[in-house]
Amino acid sequence: RVGVAVVDTFVWQGLASVAIPGFTINRLCAASLALLGTLTRWPLPVRRWATTALGLSAIPLIITPIDRTVDFLMDSSLRKLYGTPGEP
Repeated sequence: RVGVAVVDTFVWQGLASVAIPGFTINRLCAASLALLGTLTRWPLPVRRWATTALGLSAIPLIITPIDRTVDFLMDSSLRKLYGTPGEP
């Protein structure tokens, strides 16, 4: 049971805390930098700081949806392989 819990926690943390938020924020920042480059005449350092601020401000907004999505994905896939305590 301990091994299963360790693997489950490792996979969940890897997805919900590292991989998916990192990818999401990276793509959000890349898109915002490109958009600011086409819509404004701000100098590059200002656009980069604005992009950084947008990426950091997005963190509180993406936490809950990502956590719920990872729970759903793991319940639908990996957790079916080993079951959860209390399941028949």
